[in-house]
Amino acid sequence: MTDRSMDTPGEPSPEPAEDAVDDELSREFKRAIEAVVIVAEEPVQVELLAQLLEQPTVLVERWCEELRDEYRDRGFELARVAGGYRYQTRAEQAPYVERFVLHDQRSRLSGAALETLAIIAYKQPISRAQIASIRGVDPDGVIRTLVARGYIDEVGRDDGPGQAVLFGTTPSFLDKLGLDTLDDLPPIAEFIPEAEVVEALEQGLRAGLDG
Repeated sequence: MTDRSMDTPGEPSPEPAEDAVDDELSREFKRAIEAVVIVAEEPVQVELLAQLLEQPTVLVERWCEELRDEYRDRGFELARVAGGYRYQTRAEQAPYVERFVLHDQRSRLSGAALETLAIIAYKQPISRAQIASIRGVDPDGVIRTLVARGYIDEVGRDDGPGQAVLFGTTPSFLDKLGLDTLDDLPPIAEFIPEAEVVEALEQGLRAGLDG
């Protein structure tokens, strides 16, 4: 006869033990955790991961901790933040990341924008018309870009006719360059010709306009 004492109808099957999930299935769930966390904008809560994987939270916690251990020799980590998990660079790599971010921001500024920013930095406060007279082109588009980036802003009005808007650099400009004050800017003499050369150029330009 069949022993029915081990098979009672109507009773739910016992919950599987943690170790009941084999290694291959554990690896699959850990890959799923990686895929979800890497696309998330905020730390992913353990409870949400458990719902997505349809697995107990205790197992999800264990897999996350195992992933953290696996990343110990990497430049990033799976960090526990506000009850959830997110990927972030390791603190030890911060200097390299900062260099990359600063390089990326500089590379996005055109040569015209950098030239205009330098003019404003050294000649501020300065108006659009004054910038145009130095660069020889309309600076409006570049000025809008620099204002949007937070590098320059309106700092006052000219006393002359029309009271033109005057522009100057912002604290963000100093912060990006790692300067304390504008006095820390390199001397402009290092980047321009001597006075005699500038005067000769100006005289040549005037002669060309008068001719």
